Amino acid sequence: MQTADALSTTLAALADPTRRAILERLASGEATVNTLAGPLKMSLPGVSKHLKVLQKAGLVVQRRDAQRRPCRLNAARLQDVAIWAERFRSNWEETFERLDQYLAEITVKGESK
Repeated sequence: MQTADALSTTLAALADPTRRAILERLASGEATVNTLAGPLKMSLPGVSKHLKVLQKAGLVVQRRDAQRRPCRLNAARLQDVAIWAERFRSNWEETFERLDQYLAEITVKGESK
């Protein structure tokens, strides 16, 4: 599990929609900066800045392959976020159960009128 600071860095990286789009693309396999920049309609330096944030958070790993520098997703960091969020599942489920009960009550009251 990540430390609180690493988790904060990861969540901050995920807060940006462009970075989430990059991660979604990388979920289907490695890609170069050029490939990532295409659908984003963004300059290469702009994509590189986003990649640096993702790398700092440990979400993306970049390697050197001759002249290419392909990037890949490091899904383990996403798993750390999922594990952290899972701690709140019981709260969500209880809230939904209470909502279901309330909706059932007002439906019954509405039908009896």
